[in-house]
Amino acid sequence: MGFPERLLMKSEPSRELRPPHRLATLLEFRAPLDALTLAMRWPSLVSAPKGDGRPVLLLPGLGASPRSMWPLKQYLRRLGYDAQDWALGRNRGRVEWMVSKMADQVESLAESRDSVTLIGWSLGGVVARELARLHPEDVREVITFGTPVMGGPKYTAMAERFAEGGSQDLDRFERAVHERNLIGFDQPITSIYSKLDGVVGWRASIDHYNPQARNIEVIGAHLGLGINASVWRIIADTLAKS
Repeated sequence: MGFPERLLMKSEPSRELRPPHRLATLLEFRAPLDALTLAMRWPSLVSAPKGDGRPVLLLPGLGASPRSMWPLKQYLRRLGYDAQDWALGRNRGRVEWMVSKMADQVESLAESRDSVTLIGWSLGGVVARELARLHPEDVREVITFGTPVMGGPKYTAMAERFAEGGSQDLDRFERAVHERNLIGFDQPITSIYSKLDGVVGWRASIDHYNPQARNIEVIGAHLGLGINASVWRIIADTLAKS
């Protein structure tokens, strides 16, 4: 499906979009409990389809280092994928810089091995989506969890901080993100979200722009999505089918 057809998608962001409820944000402390799901569902996780050795790059969320993706990386390696860190250290929120730096890494992997699957947590997913948009020949597929597809920071728990600090015009940022989203891409995309997300408003994590996008709900805190058994199994099954 080409760009003109995508313009038939929503012309404006939905008015239902809003930041997460403050109670959900306060309850983010339960995130470590998501690790318990790994132990409880380990037999199901290890029985997931085996990988084919393709390269997979893992992109952490805002303020997080590659260590936050380490458990998922080890799981994917166990399945047989060549899961790798993004090699940029801690995510400092500089999206354009990160996209520019990662472009070389993605291109190098694609030339030597195969097109790359990108898996991004929160803001890491924003970077992954932009890489797929700009380098379609190098990016095979994108999987995100807890990623603000719409609105930038406007529908996150940090919206008030951005607005009060005057560092961003949130409405202008939202319009810019919307216009960027209208330039869709053709690779498979899976967006995993939780209605209990206390950092990113869950409606903002749903991709309404790309007709091939799969939006899948799980139960869990935003800060625990990287160690959530449901997220891991969705990722494993998605990779196996692509």
